Amino acid sequence: MGLVVLAVFILCGIYVQNRGVVQHGKLLRKVTDHANLMGPINCIFYLFSSVKNTPFLKVSDFPELKVIDDNWEMIRNEALSLNEAAQIKASEDLDDLGFNSFFRTGWKRFYLKWYGGTNLKSAQQLCPKTVALLSGIPSVKAAVFTMLPPGSRLGEHRDPYAGSLRYHLGLVTPNSEDCNIVVDGQKYHWKDGESVMFDETFLHHAENNTDKNRIILFLDVKRPVRFFLVDWFNNVLSYTLMAASATKNVKGDKVGIINKAFHYLFRVRNWVRQLKGINKPLYNLVQYGFYAALIYLIFF
Repeated sequence: MGLVVLAVFILCGIYVQNRGVVQHGKLLRKVTDHANLMGPINCIFYLFSSVKNTPFLKVSDFPELKVIDDNWEMIRNEALSLNEAAQIKASEDLDDLGFNSFFRTGWKRFYLKWYGGTNLKSAQQLCPKTVALLSGIPSVKAAVFTMLPPGSRLGEHRDPYAGSLRYHLGLVTPNSEDCNIVVDGQKYHWKDGESVMFDETFLHHAENNTDKNRIILFLDVKRPVRFFLVDWFNNVLSYTLMAASATKNVKGDKVGIINKAFHYLFRVRNWVRQLKGINKPLYNLVQYGFYAALIYLIFF
């Protein structure tokens, strides 16, 4: 049975890694991509998706989001107030596993809503109008204000979970092609008051080669599917696995168990990286031994 499950993971991982035009160039990068762990689940979402499995999608196919587009100036005003108060910022602690690598580039964020109904008191206090607007749209699973400062670049990556699709609304942008996102080789540049929808499980990267900040509203919107059991399963994952990745804007906001554990995992990762500089053969033994042990524990 374990071999059958392992074969399913391998086949789904192969599909995930070869989905789209743009792929990781190195085999090791494909094998160690964290998206492979969610491969079988994501393939179910792709199979039953009621919207096209394409890099970019039409925002008009999600009519419940029109109220957000229509209120973009109100949302922008609250984002500007946050930014003036220096509340759109990087995490001050090791408690944001999902975006930790982005902070090194200067990327900043402020959470408005997170999976599973996670209560963010700071967002309710500082952005009451935007939070109230979002709370009336059940398909919005997560919402974040994000900033990409001048000269920043987010390297090529894919998000691991296909149960949602990504919506961006330009709030304060350079309105320039030099500030853009590229999804599976297709480029889009943000514009004030304009929204875009894309599938974040395709490889994508972003950059801001201007002298102005880019601030957007970033949403995870539940992927519509054709089968009610798949939709139910998506909701279960939202309230369990995805909710466990919640983190805080300020002290007092709830932090999920995954991000509580990240502090300790980060220390272990740093120790392993230091080992690479001291003894590379031992580093390789530890690295591949970990992968082998993980496969054994999961499938046998």
